[in-house]
Amino acid sequence: MSKADIIIKNAVVLTMDKDNPRAEAIALSGNRIKAVGSLSEIEALALPTTKVLDAGGATVMPGFNEAHMHIFPGSVSLRQLNLHGVQGFEALKEKMLAFAAANPDEPLLMGFSADYSIIGLHQPCTRQHLDAIIADRPFMMFAPDHHTAWANTMALEKAGLLHGKDVGIGNEVVMGEDGLASGELREGNAFGPVAALASTGGREELGMVTGMDPENVTPEQYALDRTILKNGLEYCASWGVTSIQNFDGNHYQLRIMRDLEEAGELPCRIRIPFHMKNFMDLAELDKAAEWKREFATDMLRGDFVKVFMDGVLDSQTAFMLDGYGDRPGYTYEPLFTAEAFNAIATKADALGLQVAVHAIGSAAIRQTLDGYEAAVKANGKQDQRHRIEHIEVIHPDDIARFADLGIVASMQPVHYPGGTCFPAEPTTDKIGEDRWDYAYAWRTMKEAGATVVFASDWPVSPVSPFQCIQDALTRKPWKDGLKDQRFTLAESLEAYTSIGAWVEFMEDRKGRLKPDFLADVVILTHDIEEVPADKIMDTVRAAVTICDGRITHRA
Repeated sequence: MSKADIIIKNAVVLTMDKDNPRAEAIALSGNRIKAVGSLSEIEALALPTTKVLDAGGATVMPGFNEAHMHIFPGSVSLRQLNLHGVQGFEALKEKMLAFAAANPDEPLLMGFSADYSIIGLHQPCTRQHLDAIIADRPFMMFAPDHHTAWANTMALEKAGLLHGKDVGIGNEVVMGEDGLASGELREGNAFGPVAALASTGGREELGMVTGMDPENVTPEQYALDRTILKNGLEYCASWGVTSIQNFDGNHYQLRIMRDLEEAGELPCRIRIPFHMKNFMDLAELDKAAEWKREFATDMLRGDFVKVFMDGVLDSQTAFMLDGYGDRPGYTYEPLFTAEAFNAIATKADALGLQVAVHAIGSAAIRQTLDGYEAAVKANGKQDQRHRIEHIEVIHPDDIARFADLGIVASMQPVHYPGGTCFPAEPTTDKIGEDRWDYAYAWRTMKEAGATVVFASDWPVSPVSPFQCIQDALTRKPWKDGLKDQRFTLAESLEAYTSIGAWVEFMEDRKGRLKPDFLADVVILTHDIEEVPADKIMDTVRAAVTICDGRITHRA
């Protein structure tokens, strides 16, 4: 019997394997798991050259599978101004001025995670607010959801938006009473021209906004993007992430990832979608099928289709049944007609492509389910594991349809308003109290038979799996009498590991710690089962991350 390259001992091993749920130690050989078992069984596999890692009594488990994130914008955000938790004009001013002083050569100062109520709960941010802080350099900041941004006058002027612009269905340059842009930019087509002013040329936004590749990239620009993405991937690995399911995509990102893979510098497995936009011809899906064949290794795949059906609740660009709680009758509109999406779902399904749809509002969720049902009627029921992302407000009539159609519910506990990341107001008002029981309803979806997978949606919220897990365990209802939506720790860990692997058709080789599975392992700093639920995000970290048998992070 061959011996082990790495042994992890003195561990509380949570395998996520129902046939062998716990162990004392684990052995790795090459990029595979050699054995999982008792300490004596594993130590018998050691050679003098075997690297022995002592977990110190902490949890050892499969690496986290980040089932919904945005690697390029997230990686770029590590260079931007983090405005999470900043409230009030003076606090914003202090942060902006310090960031500007520290970045004198940046052509566009950019911030992220600026709350919709950063100026005040009932006072929208305007270009005039930003001008009062910085008027002589272009500045733009993103809302946490990355669906809205606010820019100062200089940025709007340089981007050709100050006098307004038609930016297409579902996108808007919000105009002020003075006939000029107010500073608020809704959705990618609106803020994309401003993002293009940055040192990155806005290339990080193309996978989200257009799905197209950047034009005329110089060797220097490519090298910059490669470095940014490598740093972002390493940052993810530092949180125990070994697999990423990315949710904006273009061929350019896939090429950079292949470059990193071939150089032995890819610290996480990653799959990147073909982003189907509403201006694209249906024949473009043939390109997605080509990507699936072109990028098909265990480290890098381009094997699914991403679609945006609507926007978000806070900017009231989510497509809602029966309007908003604070704006009855206002439903907004979907980014695709029902006919167009039905055709996309049907063709992608026939091509053997998984489809994943951003659908936040109840009407968007229903229209997406209708499209998946149309695909079943046309093609018969197939195992494509189609997905709906976010599912923030669902009509009760649509809950059972997930199990009936075999649709994955991809949800982010950290998005819950009133949790560790986002304030409850004004989102709860926009939802409407009569719909609170069907908002962010993870437990309801799971009990109805849906496959529920967890993720962070980085950089919308922090990439930390521990913060997401804490929110899943500790959620407090907005009022008495609402259904308890909390998950158990075991359910949360499963939703971040083995279920994530199943969702991406890799349940036969990752997501669990068992012999012959890929060696994707994380050693935590603590025994997570012994940490109080409300202390997890501030206590637990990844001590060691191993992906494909290679140590990719060591604290």
